[in-house]
Order: sequence, then C-alpha cells, then structure tokens
Amino acid sequence: MGMFDIIEKRRSYRGKFLPTAVPREHLVKIMQAGLAAPSGCNKQTVSLIAIDDRAVLDSVLGVIDPPCAATAPAAICVLSRRIIAYRDRCFAVQDYSAAIENMLLAIVELGYQSCWYEGHITDDDRICDKIAAILGVPEDYELVCFLPVGIAADEVTAPAKKPFEERAWFNKFGE
Repeated sequence: MGMFDIIEKRRSYRGKFLPTAVPREHLVKIMQAGLAAPSGCNKQTVSLIAIDDRAVLDSVLGVIDPPCAATAPAAICVLSRRIIAYRDRCFAVQDYSAAIENMLLAIVELGYQSCWYEGHITDDDRICDKIAAILGVPEDYELVCFLPVGIAADEVTAPAKKPFEERAWFNKFGE
C-alpha cells in the first residue's frame, strides 16, 4: 500500500477484534513509527508502553469505564512529559499527536485497526491515572492515550466527510 492509500484507509475502529495475537515485532515497528515523529525542539517528550500480556491488558481494560476495546489482543499507551522546549512553550501535545498519527498509520499498514482514545481516559475521572498506576508509570509522565491494536472482527467503515472544497482552499479562506 502507498502512503496516500494508508491515509485514506485509516479509520477509528471501535468494534470487536479477532483473538489473533499481535507479534511483538509488529508492536516494535508501530512504536518505532511513533518515536520517529517530529518533536518540538527535539525534546522527545513522548514515551510508549506496549501491552501484549493478557493479564496486564485485562487489568488495564478493567479500569476503563465505560469499557472500550475489550477484545483487543494488544495495546499501546502513550506517555508524555511536559518539557519547556522554547522560551516558555511546551509542545508536548503536538509531539504526542504526531506520534499517535504515525502509529495509527503504521497499524493500518501492518493490517490492524485501532482508535485514538484520549478524552475518554483523560477526562475528570482520570482513568489515565489508574492505567498509569497499573503500568508503573513515574509521576513526571502523563498517560495521554490508549491505542488498542488488533485485527478488526467487523467491517471497517468510513464516516461521512465534508467535501474538500468546504475545508481546504488556495490563497484565501473560502476561495
């Protein structure tokens, strides 16, 4: 698949996964893609934890309420550190966003599906803190995203998108 095909094929998949294990070498490739993403002032604020042990994954899934990705055979948790990169600016959100998108594209390239769960776990109930405790994440890191990884058991469908002309222009807004 070419890069543009992968971009077009990537979807947020919230369905069930097949019980097929994700080989560790695929998880490594996915994480390498994430860590290859650009980072503001090269501060490299992103770290990753892959979960391929069923007992650990079940512990993590057990604290996610409402539940999601219960049948995923693997997951990647994205960690971030707030480091000042330039003057008083921190680019941690941009850093982890770029890393997550790279991983989502790598996931599709390898034949898997995923969904970017961020707000669901970082909301007021702070599910992210419960997951971080299970995974032994140090306090100076924030767990910001949970990416289930697996082969989709259901059809992957595309949501309706607004036409290109309603969201992209040349030279001036709206033209």
